Amino acid sequence: MYSTTNNQRDTYKLVETLISGKFKNKLSLLKSLVKDIVKTPEFGIVSGRVWELNTRDLTYVLQFQHGAAQKIPANYTIKIEEQPVLGKLSEERTILNYETDELLIEKGIQLFSAIGVGELVKIKSGKHYEYVIGFSAPEIKQAFYETLNIISSVSTVALKNLSDQAAHSKIKKDIFRASEIQKNLFPDHAISFHDYDVFGVCIPDSEVGGDYFDYLKSTDEEEERLGIVISDASSKGLPAAVQSLFLSGALKMGMGFAAKISSIFSRLNNLIYDTFFYERFVTLFYCDLTMSSNHLVLYANAGHCSPIHYCPSKDRFRMLDPTGGFLGIMPNQKYKLENTFMLVGDVMVLYTDGITEAQDADGNLFGEERVKEIVKKYHKSPANIITYAILEEVENYSANSVYNDDKTLVVIKRREES
Repeated sequence: MYSTTNNQRDTYKLVETLISGKFKNKLSLLKSLVKDIVKTPEFGIVSGRVWELNTRDLTYVLQFQHGAAQKIPANYTIKIEEQPVLGKLSEERTILNYETDELLIEKGIQLFSAIGVGELVKIKSGKHYEYVIGFSAPEIKQAFYETLNIISSVSTVALKNLSDQAAHSKIKKDIFRASEIQKNLFPDHAISFHDYDVFGVCIPDSEVGGDYFDYLKSTDEEEERLGIVISDASSKGLPAAVQSLFLSGALKMGMGFAAKISSIFSRLNNLIYDTFFYERFVTLFYCDLTMSSNHLVLYANAGHCSPIHYCPSKDRFRMLDPTGGFLGIMPNQKYKLENTFMLVGDVMVLYTDGITEAQDADGNLFGEERVKEIVKKYHKSPANIITYAILEEVENYSANSVYNDDKTLVVIKRREES
């Protein structure tokens, strides 16, 4: 005799399988459920079927059948209007009834019990479950009928989890693609421009980030120059990556027309203000390395971290402070163009706040002074050595911190020409 204890044990096994099982999709989960129920002798079930809702034709389509009953033609459909009992599932979730479909009766299905699982979909005839699972037997035991209510609830949760996993997987794939696109935006780490040695690195805190740097070669045939840009979006993650992608394209387009730096900044400011409503502001520093005899460096700074310029011959640091406000914070802003001179041996460090605002376990900031100490210590080294020395110190300093941010660093070194 089938006891209540046996019923609870078998039900628990089914629930455990649904919750912990690994399934490729919803249908594979439901197929597994039908097989497990049919093969459990205590349930006394002869056969089972999985029907999927077709909202276009207002039918349920046979997707799977298992057990001793005669085979029903593949993709056989049942019209919802011809099976009023299906309408009860949205309220009762489990039904017990005698079959009325002629073909199913012909195949030996008489008494059946059915459960609705998955999402409730609203169509013309009312609300209907995404899937219906039917079981047939000479006798449907009361204990099994009660079990179906539990199975219906757990199956619906398991299907939702599968949907969430699929959505999460798609998001991860999309973010990975976005990450690949963003990586392709970045130039090679190193670039040499006459007696300038330049090296840049960007380390996103997650798959994608809001930091961006680039090297822009001049298209002006009359004056050879190299543009270097570094920026930081105010938002995080994917929105920030979208901003950096937008900024990259707009900046390259602007430089392609050989417009003045101050004019480009003003136009970028209005573009960002008009385009991004919630994650508006972006900080940006841009400088031009020129071939003038005095090695003039022209720059504009839209609210970005002040780059550090170290002149070893005078043992003096200069901060290249902002020449205008954040891009996108308000329309029609003006930006000034400033300049500095890079002597032989000079070092300039461009960075985002992920460098200076890196924190130790107690929340203390790394700060600009530590960057200066490292630059002073390694100023005779090539740009790549200085870059990695700073990054290593920052990583060690913030190893036990709970706070992280994108870290971007560009080091410019004027070396003696051989």
